[in-house]
Amino acid sequence: MKTSYKFIASFAALVVVALAGGIYLLNDSREDKPNTVDVAPFQQAGPYQVSVVVEPDPPKVGRNHITVLVQDAQDQPVTGAEVRAIAQMPAMGSMQAMIAAADIEETAPGRYQGDFELSMSGAWPLAVDVHSEALGHGDLTFDMATGRKGLGLATATPGDISHYTCSMHPSVKSATPGTCPICAMNLVPVTKQEVQSGSILVDARRRQLIGVTTGVVERKHLRQTIRAAGQVTYDETRLTDISLKFDGWIGELTADYVGVPVRKGQTLFSVYSPELVSAQDEYLESLHRRKLDTDSLLGAARRRLSLWDIGPAQIRALEKRGRAAEYVPILSPVGGTVIEKLIVAGTAVKAGMKLLRIADLSRVWVEGQVYEYELPYVQVGMAAEVVLPEMPGRTFPSKVAYLYPYLESDTRTARVRVELPNPDGLLRPDMYAHVHLKVDLGERLVVPEGAVLYAGESRVVFLDLGEGRLQPRKIKTGLRNGDDIEVLDGLEAGDRVVTSGNFLIAAESKLKAGIDQW
Repeated sequence: MKTSYKFIASFAALVVVALAGGIYLLNDSREDKPNTVDVAPFQQAGPYQVSVVVEPDPPKVGRNHITVLVQDAQDQPVTGAEVRAIAQMPAMGSMQAMIAAADIEETAPGRYQGDFELSMSGAWPLAVDVHSEALGHGDLTFDMATGRKGLGLATATPGDISHYTCSMHPSVKSATPGTCPICAMNLVPVTKQEVQSGSILVDARRRQLIGVTTGVVERKHLRQTIRAAGQVTYDETRLTDISLKFDGWIGELTADYVGVPVRKGQTLFSVYSPELVSAQDEYLESLHRRKLDTDSLLGAARRRLSLWDIGPAQIRALEKRGRAAEYVPILSPVGGTVIEKLIVAGTAVKAGMKLLRIADLSRVWVEGQVYEYELPYVQVGMAAEVVLPEMPGRTFPSKVAYLYPYLESDTRTARVRVELPNPDGLLRPDMYAHVHLKVDLGERLVVPEGAVLYAGESRVVFLDLGEGRLQPRKIKTGLRNGDDIEVLDGLEAGDRVVTSGNFLIAAESKLKAGIDQW
């Protein structure tokens, strides 16, 4: 029995020792696991030599592990340093920049490790910053992207650096590395060459990611079309007002509604006037006494009737009738359409009062509104086309007949007039129309419209210098012609410029070269 107790005690002791050893080995394996990562080549970062490894390789969306080994110039581990690692996806279009910061701790002398989360696929440039009281500051920037193996060094050599700036706040400039005082992000280097030339380096892979395309500056024969909004209106030279030269009362109306067509010589209405009746009686009396008196009185009476628009046929009818008519018909002097009617049967009218307005619509005007800056290109006699929205596919060719010598004060536009025949009456006054004026501009130097960026009053393009280098260039622009913009100064034929993706290039250029370049 005593032997059994000894055996049990010995067995229990062995179990305790085994468990303790297992726990020790487990803890030891957990602590040493980060130390088993592959060591990347050391890179010079100021006074430090730094090796950076990211696991998994390639990085993935989600949690990733980073190991940073830090040594001094004598290849000795640097302990107690402050190490930061921040991955940042640059802003693209309306999407803001995203930041993934690693929570780094020193796990062994000179070994710093931590984790960071990548929220989406794409390029995540990685900035590693090392600082210690004894040696100072050093930093590196790596080209990192999900799904791509390895880290590419992207930091310029210290001798090439002009200053440091913040990718989110380009107005921040510092002579030494550090963090942005506004957002606490790591400052990035700007090279002396970039400051002097204003150019930036964009490799082929980044061009593809950004969507950069280029086009050529060239000379083209330009033909511009000035499009003026307008409307059909009456030919003012073909308007006729009907009025009387005596007082009277309107009798029966033949032209009794607006829009009625009338012929020349057609009765418009009849009128009663005591003055007109008296004039008829005087004429008849003079006609009866012409054998006794001279013809002077008869001629005066006839002339009086003629001056009151009583025609020869009406005078002959008066002679045949032998008595004055109470209501005398008033005949139309022109053919056309009644567009205004201010009388009805029984209306009392005064001499000179407008009673009807007749328009000859066999020819109409179309008046368009031309902006001030377009006026130098508009000339009387130049070719024009009129297009009406109500008649798609049909154009009415014409020429500019008149350019009004003043501007409309409310719209700051000038009226331009073209004239069109209208034998079938399809063109109706007040119809909306578009007047297209054809302008031959000759040969001009042009750049694709998408290449030009607007920065206040400045116009900027990015000149492709070759070998991945892009340089902002201020230009002076002229006319816009379709998809092209005229270049007055700043470029030459054959230059190659960025035509798409230039907004993102502009953001980086401002970062690298400084806002004052713009």
